Amino acid sequence: MEESQVHVFSSATELVEKLHQKWNSVEKVPYPAMYSSVYGGIILDPALMVIPIDDHMVHRGHGVFDTAIILDGYLYELDGHIDRILLSASRAKISSPFPKSTLRSILIQLTSASKCKKGTLRYWLSAGLGDFLLSPSGCPTSAFYAVVIDEEFSQCKEGVKVITSTIPMKVPLFATSKNVNYLPNVLSKLEAEEKGAFASIWVDDDGYVAEGPNVNVGFVTREKELILPFFDKILSGCTAKRLLELAPKLVENGRLKSVTVGNITVEEAKQAAEMMYIGSTLPVLPIIEWDEKPIGDGKVGELTMALSDLVWEDMVAGPETHRIKVPYV
Repeated sequence: MEESQVHVFSSATELVEKLHQKWNSVEKVPYPAMYSSVYGGIILDPALMVIPIDDHMVHRGHGVFDTAIILDGYLYELDGHIDRILLSASRAKISSPFPKSTLRSILIQLTSASKCKKGTLRYWLSAGLGDFLLSPSGCPTSAFYAVVIDEEFSQCKEGVKVITSTIPMKVPLFATSKNVNYLPNVLSKLEAEEKGAFASIWVDDDGYVAEGPNVNVGFVTREKELILPFFDKILSGCTAKRLLELAPKLVENGRLKSVTVGNITVEEAKQAAEMMYIGSTLPVLPIIEWDEKPIGDGKVGELTMALSDLVWEDMVAGPETHRIKVPYV
């Protein structure tokens, strides 16, 4: 059988024309803007939104990332997410090429340039580019990338089904940092989908509920206590932490008895009255079934939705300490 001849691009112009072919037929570009410290600026052409192959985040997974929400022209919880990526970078031994104030300014300017009023802002700190070795000692500087994703999301009101994951969860060093090594998370999500569920639940070696594949999890007990697992072995979710700050409002009006973090066994968790995922774009997603058994009465919980309302209202009209108005041009 004759092998096909691999094309060799003779010029950068020819290559760029090829890259543009993919996007010429797209009705709406999903990525309106990207920032790259390698380029030193903001890119508006999706065909040029690329990362060098010798970047250690690409071939060694030596990188960390985070995400912020764009809603109604505001960036929600951006400062908390920047603090977390810098903490993740420190644990991954990656030095940011810029101070926090510059990262913040870049992300706000990028969102402005994108003209996107609703979507997500994702950004990465990488060990940098330079070679294909294991150690980053040959990388002259770290790299920072960010992209605005124009996507629709809304407050989740329909319940979902979950399973207990059989994929081993990450050890605390890696689970508590938001790094790009997400193969366990991907396999855990795929495992759930293959079984007709939305996603999965990780349980740690001590038998305590941990987290979902890319979300935190929470429970309302039959005594109307809101409990989230300790963050010592899992990712400290920015939305979960904000929920813990807002939830006492339901204690004040008598709807909840208490708000706490703690260990909860699988048996205790499955006896809860209500269960939920907690994450940036959800912000609270009701869980009505776990391992083919109903949670509570198998319906979306009233307190779950009350908690969801608290976070959604905070996203839409919360204090300026948590929402940054984007100065669109």
